[in-house]
Amino acid sequence: MYRYDEFDAAFVAGRTSQFADQVKRRLSGELSEDQFRPLRLMNGLYLQLHAYMLRIAVPYGTLSSKQMRKFAHIARTYDRGYGHFTTRQNIQFNWPKLKDIPVILEELASVEMHAIQTSGNCIRNVTADHFAGAAADEIIDPRPIAEILRQWSSLHPEFSYLPRKFKIAVTGAPNDRAAIRFHDIGLQAATNAAGDIGWEVWVGGGLGRTPMIGKLINSFVPNEHLLAYLESIMRVYNRYGRRDNKYKARIKILVHEEGLETIKGQVEAEFAEVRGGVLTLPAEEVDRITAYFAPPQFKAQPATKIDVAYQSIIDPAYGRWLDHNINSHREPGYASVTVSLKPVGGAPGDATDKQMDDIADIAERYAFDELRVTHEQNLVLPHVAIADLRAVYDALVATGLAEGNNGLITDMICCPGLDFCALANARSIPIAQEISKKFAEPKRQAEIGDLKIKISGCINACGHHHVGHIGILGVEKKGGELYQITLGGDATEHASVGKIIGPGFEADAVPGAIETLVDTYIAKRESADESFIAAYRRLGEAPFKEALYGNA
Repeated sequence: MYRYDEFDAAFVAGRTSQFADQVKRRLSGELSEDQFRPLRLMNGLYLQLHAYMLRIAVPYGTLSSKQMRKFAHIARTYDRGYGHFTTRQNIQFNWPKLKDIPVILEELASVEMHAIQTSGNCIRNVTADHFAGAAADEIIDPRPIAEILRQWSSLHPEFSYLPRKFKIAVTGAPNDRAAIRFHDIGLQAATNAAGDIGWEVWVGGGLGRTPMIGKLINSFVPNEHLLAYLESIMRVYNRYGRRDNKYKARIKILVHEEGLETIKGQVEAEFAEVRGGVLTLPAEEVDRITAYFAPPQFKAQPATKIDVAYQSIIDPAYGRWLDHNINSHREPGYASVTVSLKPVGGAPGDATDKQMDDIADIAERYAFDELRVTHEQNLVLPHVAIADLRAVYDALVATGLAEGNNGLITDMICCPGLDFCALANARSIPIAQEISKKFAEPKRQAEIGDLKIKISGCINACGHHHVGHIGILGVEKKGGELYQITLGGDATEHASVGKIIGPGFEADAVPGAIETLVDTYIAKRESADESFIAAYRRLGEAPFKEALYGNA
């Protein structure tokens, strides 16, 4: 893992001290809320419906046991005993008191963490594949580049006041687990004819009120020129991005309105000027950063295979967990473990202070002291010996985090919604909880198979509903809450945006509507191996729409 150097430490300490003074002036009344707002947003502090909310950056989703324990301490000491892991691989605390924010930031700085650039019109926390450095299908570990991007983008003087927020995601594998095509810039590792490793660059993706799939602007940018190329994109966006209308200020709108070829020409003109200059990445600097992400000292393991079928017979719950929550590792004898934060009836993405302490202990003992946060609001133990899987499972059972439902219908993405967010039109957590209860039976989940439900409480789409196989969007209608359903979304390399299939439903009717869609899928799929998204693409919306609404 990356460790702060002297610059990082001084940078975070200086910002923490500066913001402490700004908080003091707000509390004394010297600053009004309007004056304080841009200052707090620069430091990840939002004013939600009921209280301030602090969003803490977890760069590219990687953190240590020590850092997780600090989250547990903050939840216990300054909040209400839990934290919420988000779709940007961050963590949010929903109930801190303003007077406590400076000391929380000091506590975070003590474990090399901060809340800088988790809000505002800047380059946000860079996200990455949560199996980075471990996945068997990986071309290259993308985290060194993600860290370089973090350093490049932090307080970049030219990009500190962008037309709107800007999001970057990176993956080192051909199987996209980072949703790169739905980011302002998405990076995917690629190789050229000579076998050199570089990056595909996708631009103009995003969700929100105008969901768009990113477009491939360059199929191969060499590693040493990546910063120069991205800076060229940022300069074009900063110069031409709409500032007169915040709803049209994202780069996706610029690409859409001007056309990819026009934007590409402008980027290439900028790139021609800066290529080979100070933004060229020196090999020795890349090597220096890469050394921080060296793999653990793996040992030869006695067990290199997992007999899921046998374990499912002798212990069905453990078998389900092995079947759904284990990912192939590049090192023989090891696996990556997804820790589900989606217990039946729970709030997706939430973890208590005790659970955070417990998972830190598990990571320290069994996973080389390393954890990941996923953009699907779960946690990952990236490096676990197959021989230790049973011990890890038992420890997760003890802390209530052993749900074997990764990728299944109860493994939902869900934003905080109207229970917390001032922007929301409708509640989302209760909808997720009721759907989870309806489909709680393990046999039912297994029958349904791979199915991603994603729920947002407003059009800003923090719950990624546009890319759910089934998406649910809460809207306001005549003072009440209504829920639109979309079908056919996909955040992987087979990217697609879901389509609204008809009128919305009242909250109490949503779980039944989902059940109708599921029953229709099961009745019409070609075999048990045909997934929901595959069946939808084959059948189209008609049978699902008819099942929900009849012939009206």
